[in-house]
Amino acid sequence: MGRAAHMLGTTPGFLRAIGEARLITPHRSKGGHRRYSRYQLRIAARARELVDHGTPIEAACRIVILEDQLEEAQCTNAEHRRAAGSPNPPAAA
Repeated sequence: MGRAAHMLGTTPGFLRAIGEARLITPHRSKGGHRRYSRYQLRIAARARELVDHGTPIEAACRIVILEDQLEEAQCTNAEHRRAAGSPNPPAAA
């Protein structure tokens, strides 16, 4: 956890807080140490960015979750368009 916090320029307490908010759930080593994936570190960095700009931690976690869901939905839509043979997304109204 200390190494991950150092990489993100934050504190272990911040990583615990976003874990408690269920933004990320680190894997545990056999010795009980928290292990973070690159994806989890990217998510944590985005949450930190929002918190650094004054967003409360709970709101930052919710924003990051919604951003992640939106990205996933956009990828799914793009896959469906490709499968349907429509390379261009529909124009916005």
